[in-house]
Amino acid sequence: MDDLERAIMLIYESAGGAADSAVVSQAIEFCDRLKAGHPPSLLRFCLDRLLSSPLVPVQFWCLQSLYDAIRLSYSSLCADDDILPLLRGSLLSLFSTSPLPCSSPAFLKNKLAQVLAALIRFEYPSPWPSPFLHLLSHLPSGGSAAVDMFSRFLIALDDNLISQDYHVSPDDVAAAARVKDAMRLQCVPQIAHTWFDIVSLYRSSDPSLAAATLDTMSRYITWIDIGLVANDAFLPLLFDLILSPATPEPLLAASAGCVLAVVSKRMDPQLKLNLLGSLRLSRVLSDSELVQKLPALVIGYASEALDCYKKLGSQNNEGSSSAMDLLEEALPSVFYVMQTCQELDSCDVVQFLSDYISTMKIPSQKQMVYIGQMLEVIQAQICYDPSYRFNLDVRDKIGKEQEDQMAEHRRDLLVLFRSVCRVAPGVTQLFIHNLIANALSSSDMNMEEVEAALTLFHRLGETVSEEGMKTGSGLLKEMVPMLLSAKFSCHSHRSVALVYLEAVTRYLKFVQENGQYLPNALAAFLDERGMHHPNLNVSRRASYLFMRAVKLLKLKLVPFVKTILQSLEDSLVQYTISDWTSKDLKGSGFEDGSHAFEAIGLLIGVDEIPAEKQSEYLAALLTPLCQQVETLLIDAKAHSLEESSPNVMSSQQIIVALNALSKGFSERTLTTTRPAIGLMFKQTLDVLLQILIAFPRIKPLRNKVTSYLHRMVEILGTMVLPYLPIALNQLLEDSEPKDMVDFLVLINQVICKFGASLENTLEELFPTIASRLFLILSSEAFPSGQGGNTEEIRELQELHRISFAFIHVMVTHDLSSVFLAPNSRGYLDAIMQLLLLTSCAHKDVLVRKICVQTLVKLIKDWCSKDNDEDKVPGFRCFIIQNFAYGCCLKSVLDKSFEFRDANTLVLFGEIVLAQKVMYEKLGDDFISYFIHNSLQTAHCPQDSAEQYYHHLQGNDNKSFKSFYQSLIENLRQQENGSLVFR
Repeated sequence: MDDLERAIMLIYESAGGAADSAVVSQAIEFCDRLKAGHPPSLLRFCLDRLLSSPLVPVQFWCLQSLYDAIRLSYSSLCADDDILPLLRGSLLSLFSTSPLPCSSPAFLKNKLAQVLAALIRFEYPSPWPSPFLHLLSHLPSGGSAAVDMFSRFLIALDDNLISQDYHVSPDDVAAAARVKDAMRLQCVPQIAHTWFDIVSLYRSSDPSLAAATLDTMSRYITWIDIGLVANDAFLPLLFDLILSPATPEPLLAASAGCVLAVVSKRMDPQLKLNLLGSLRLSRVLSDSELVQKLPALVIGYASEALDCYKKLGSQNNEGSSSAMDLLEEALPSVFYVMQTCQELDSCDVVQFLSDYISTMKIPSQKQMVYIGQMLEVIQAQICYDPSYRFNLDVRDKIGKEQEDQMAEHRRDLLVLFRSVCRVAPGVTQLFIHNLIANALSSSDMNMEEVEAALTLFHRLGETVSEEGMKTGSGLLKEMVPMLLSAKFSCHSHRSVALVYLEAVTRYLKFVQENGQYLPNALAAFLDERGMHHPNLNVSRRASYLFMRAVKLLKLKLVPFVKTILQSLEDSLVQYTISDWTSKDLKGSGFEDGSHAFEAIGLLIGVDEIPAEKQSEYLAALLTPLCQQVETLLIDAKAHSLEESSPNVMSSQQIIVALNALSKGFSERTLTTTRPAIGLMFKQTLDVLLQILIAFPRIKPLRNKVTSYLHRMVEILGTMVLPYLPIALNQLLEDSEPKDMVDFLVLINQVICKFGASLENTLEELFPTIASRLFLILSSEAFPSGQGGNTEEIRELQELHRISFAFIHVMVTHDLSSVFLAPNSRGYLDAIMQLLLLTSCAHKDVLVRKICVQTLVKLIKDWCSKDNDEDKVPGFRCFIIQNFAYGCCLKSVLDKSFEFRDANTLVLFGEIVLAQKVMYEKLGDDFISYFIHNSLQTAHCPQDSAEQYYHHLQGNDNKSFKSFYQSLIENLRQQENGSLVFR
């Protein structure tokens, strides 16, 4: 063993991790140096070692080096007149007269095949026209080793060159076309004859070799002359192998793969139809065992027959009829494949069936039968595996995974189902009717079958028109009542109960039009099938779906209000006394059961309920909830209260319940038509505000009370005003940025609702708000780049934005006088500077727009043409010298002000409007300074300044905006003067 062999073996053996890493590195470096040498010398060296060394790792290294040298350094090899003939001869010898031993590992043979394929890419048909003819001359007489290497070579050629899946450049495409064209002219017929001879010779003595040959052939059928395979010699051989019980599985699959390649070959539809007819595939289709073994062939054949039918349908009645005959002969086998083949890619089958359904206009009687079979297949395919029944019921990790997998599996099947519903609604309804009836009458139908039947019934509703839903078209008038009263033997299972409730909800419009079924629908939501189901997930979902039902059926449910309240009494109590720290309830999210309160609020909030009854029902709900809060408060004050304590969790849920309950009542009801009801909600504020006073630092409670205040502001009108000073002051206690955001959202809502009537309250609050905000707002920007996208930074940025919105809301609701109050006056300068800075340079264009609008409104409020009447001394000068120049001119001259951006154009419109307002309110003071100072600083030509004044005086705002944009763009082009352009 010489140095190279020792180095290669050391690298090979180091994969186990035993060798010294430094020695291995030296070995790798030695081999790499050899590889990097003169390519012709390397090839001679590798060919010599390949033929002389008995060591497989050394042989593989030599082959890999040959492959890399051909692929990467072919032009260097051409410079040596002797090396390429030597390489060609050596490779052909290894494929024919001196093949690698049969015992050689497959990876070595495959690498040798890759080397020959790489050389042919560059050299065939010129300067090397003979490789295929040479190889074929030794087949099949050259023995099994030569046959095996020929198949591997054709596979490598297809993988690395011919197959379009591997093309990555135009050179690849050109090389593939060149090689294929030359092969068609020279040797493809001989290759096909050789395939036939090999399969005939080895089918019994070496079936695996025959199978490998057929697998290779199936790759080439797509581009060779179909007559070379679809003929009186090859097809009988293939079908003999397919139909013979003695054919081993690999050879059977390979034979079917070749027939599938023949079937799938692109050609004229009439020629394809003739070909399909000549195959007489009925011999396969009539054998259920074969159909189960060869699903891809069955689906491929049916798909091609359907394709012929679609293409010939408009031009050839006889041809389309023949295609339909072939298709209908294959359809039973397609259904059988779907029902029995576990390994099949169901997407292909579903796509085929969807294409088939799309061809139907008015289905024939025979097609109706096929549609019935399709529905049976769909129902079978969407059933869960019974072995996961328990996991789905408790919805553990395995159950969740199964649900996700089934949702993915069902997606295409349910699309197919909708297509079937569209084409044959009567057949579909009858099929589902029978499924539901069987499930109700039989205890043999398992949970999986019932769940699938209900899923199809639910999805059927997606395809029914609104009118059809209301009238119960077809069998719906029987099926929906059957559903509403249904109690399945497996109804306690979570999956069945959930899809049952979804189905009931889907058909509520039928109930809306057929009031006699209201009691049945209510029972489905309220009894053990719904909100009293033992599974918590089901009862919560039922709560949400019942709320949706109430929204739809509200007025029709008025006669049942008392019954509903009695039925839900225990559920409502349970919701507020549950241990929300338990694993089952913690993090319950959206469907937490609170929708039952919203549903009741919607029911008792309608005007059709008498006022005294409405008060009675509401008091029965509000009083115990408020008493619970008071009890919790007393208990909490006696003990230290932590955020995660049961008392805090219970208090949160009670506030959520009150909030949900209030959603059924409008401001008109609470303030105008039935103010007594408004007083009842007003009293809840007396209780809930105690939570804020007692526990201002417990954030979850603060957030829930804030949310409730939003709701009360919306529906109580002026009744809420006395509570606002206390509430808002408490919410300002210990406020972090996120708390301040919530606070400002609330106060903005309050200002928008009550406007100038809040002046006194805001005069008291504003100094505190301003002092809290200014540390943040005085900062020009927040960190960006690495570390600039933390949760804390995002909260600060959100507070930054909403603070300007708060100032804007105050100003636009006639509350600018608050800034001038004695307690607030000290913040005025800082506010103005901040508005100016933001209007000129903030990165968020929308924030800049708000600040411009705010300053424009302040100009209207505080300035007049008569300087002596200005409300704020110095403000006029600030606007003219700072805002007019800094924002209206300098900021738009900056090239970062992008006129092509839609939001920036809106901002520009506000800046143009600001100049109009300044001209109106500040008159000659503004004009004189802006033209003689600001525009002059920007080196604006005199005639342009005069045109500016002319347009400013005019009434055409659109024309002024257009002129000013042109002026700015012209000034930018000059890029001179004292301004800095970026």
